[in-house]
Amino acid sequence: MRDPRYDILFTPVRIGPVTTRNRFFQVPHCNGMGHSQPLAHAAMREVKAEGGWGVVSTEECEIHPSSDLSPYIEARLWDDRDIPALALMCDKVHAHGALAAVELSHNGPTASNLYSREVLIAPSHQPSKYGYPSQARAMTREDIRQYRRWHRDAALRAKRAGMDIIYVYAAHDLSLAMHFLQRRRNQRSDEYGGSLENRVRLLREVLEDTRDAVGDTCAVALRFATEELLGPGGVELAEAQDIVGMLAELPDLWDVNVAAWYNDSVPSRFAPEGAQEPFISFVKKTTTKPVVGVGRFTSPDSMVSQIRRGVLDLIGAARPSIADPYLPRKIDEGRVEDIRECIGCNICVSGDMTITPIRCTQNPTMGEEWRKGWHPERMPAKRSSARVLVVGGGPAGLEAARALGQRGYEVSLAEARRELGGRVTREARLPGLAEWGRVRDWRLGQLNKLTDVSLYLDSELTAQDVLDFGAEHVVLATGCHWRRDGFGRSNGLGIDGLKDSPHVYTLDDLMDGRMPSGRVAVFDDDGFYYASIATDLLRLNNCEVSYVTTEDSVAPWSVNTLDYRHIRKRMAKQGVWVMVSHNIVSFDGATLVLENTWDGQLTEQRCDALVTVTSRLPHDALYQQLRERETAWADSGIRSLRCIGDAEAPGLIAHAIYAGHRYARELEEPVTDEVPFKRHFHTARENDLRRE
Repeated sequence: MRDPRYDILFTPVRIGPVTTRNRFFQVPHCNGMGHSQPLAHAAMREVKAEGGWGVVSTEECEIHPSSDLSPYIEARLWDDRDIPALALMCDKVHAHGALAAVELSHNGPTASNLYSREVLIAPSHQPSKYGYPSQARAMTREDIRQYRRWHRDAALRAKRAGMDIIYVYAAHDLSLAMHFLQRRRNQRSDEYGGSLENRVRLLREVLEDTRDAVGDTCAVALRFATEELLGPGGVELAEAQDIVGMLAELPDLWDVNVAAWYNDSVPSRFAPEGAQEPFISFVKKTTTKPVVGVGRFTSPDSMVSQIRRGVLDLIGAARPSIADPYLPRKIDEGRVEDIRECIGCNICVSGDMTITPIRCTQNPTMGEEWRKGWHPERMPAKRSSARVLVVGGGPAGLEAARALGQRGYEVSLAEARRELGGRVTREARLPGLAEWGRVRDWRLGQLNKLTDVSLYLDSELTAQDVLDFGAEHVVLATGCHWRRDGFGRSNGLGIDGLKDSPHVYTLDDLMDGRMPSGRVAVFDDDGFYYASIATDLLRLNNCEVSYVTTEDSVAPWSVNTLDYRHIRKRMAKQGVWVMVSHNIVSFDGATLVLENTWDGQLTEQRCDALVTVTSRLPHDALYQQLRERETAWADSGIRSLRCIGDAEAPGLIAHAIYAGHRYARELEEPVTDEVPFKRHFHTARENDLRRE
């Protein structure tokens, strides 16, 4: 039964003409499926409604071709032909008793129009935000009237699709309604520019238009950024307080956050749960309307605190709803310990950034609900009474054992170390990554509930041990290690002299407690978070640190997880010397010789040690040995052998979790040579959208 302390989370909340069944509100978030994969998008949102979320929202929804966000894939309501895709989502969400919400948006100078080829529009003449070689033209009064009409028409289409809540979007520096508020984007001298009252005018008008169009049956929500952390050029907290005061009772709901996206969805490495409270707590004191906000809330105690202290009325979530679509139901059913807590790694964000379906480290079923028919809480029953041996207790092995146990298989997991978690446990000890330990902790908690799963620590197995074990299915998840020879993207033959040098360190050395001292160079040929984590650790150990990369920017892939700006700021604050576009020629233990990747010029840098972050090698020796003894499998009862996760091909923790889950799902299931997942296909007839 539900803990009475959490009863307040399940009280209904009136939002204009509609009522949400509880206080759990999945705020708008991108997903990489949007208008191009409506069946997949609807299935993903449906699982959240099934999981107990009172409100389930779309991502931002383009209202007109002049707000085309290509190549990014969002929702669309350009004309009536876009209605069926969103109606499909509404039907799925309503079937489970939740309200459906849509975030209408025109992105102005932050759009691309690469597909539509329309001219960008903005409050004033200005370049497009994201580096496209084009500019946005200043909107005339007629343009403003047209924009208001487009928004009104889109709101009416959303209502016809079945939406219960219609958003006016003024957040994340991604909408015209917000751009008119910003002094840096709005240099108009007419009634829409200059004073704060003038800059708020368009937002007020759009809110009024939307209420007039759909307010009889739909609630009107305002998503508003209260702080951009940019100083006078952006929306600042003091000014935001005035704006909320001006519009306090106009929307039916306030959805408040911090802009831009990299400040809103901050990785856990750089911000704790509830970090936005100082920027949004004033809103509820200013309006009588309900307020929703986010803070990567995973603890029901934190949620209750937000409500009882008068910070929020509704608990907003994007990332926690991705990590566990069933979070509300688990609280309601008294299963708080079963919540699959978000770790704040932002792999989910990378789906939108790479224009691919959303993924999650904690929840390997995210994005696979329609494509593969995967459900976050349900697994197919086992096909036989076969026993499974899992070798390796890292993320892939733990997830494989957990999911196999959920299916009902008898599972034995053997881990060579004296602790479980593998790389997750090791990386969680690095600066800022403690919450990543949730990947291990949740799986161990679930494994401890499974009577047919046995865990064996300090159990390094040989090939003969595996053959003698007697399991019908063997899966090896033995992990990987970092190379110290310099081999990577930039050095396909490695770097002479590094492999055997006592002055060269890897991330494994650092995680094992073997730390250099003095002047240390970190060579990043990986491009994600690892090298910057190494610089953090080295600075904490009082090393003088320089960062070297062949790339033209620091940790370039971290842009996809919103880490990049925070990494750069931290390095600057730490006094880390940064050298981009340079490769290593040689290192003799005292002098590092670098070559400019563009002009070949050589420079020397004095340093006492070098930490290489290049590439990894799988621990696949046991797998290769067992493959060589395949003729002995039958006598040992082995019917299948698989190598998964980092032991097959090193990657992200998310890749390892997915590999373990996929292995468990597919074990003994029928195999086909066809594409192993569903895809969206367009039919010959226009508007023929299958409603599955």
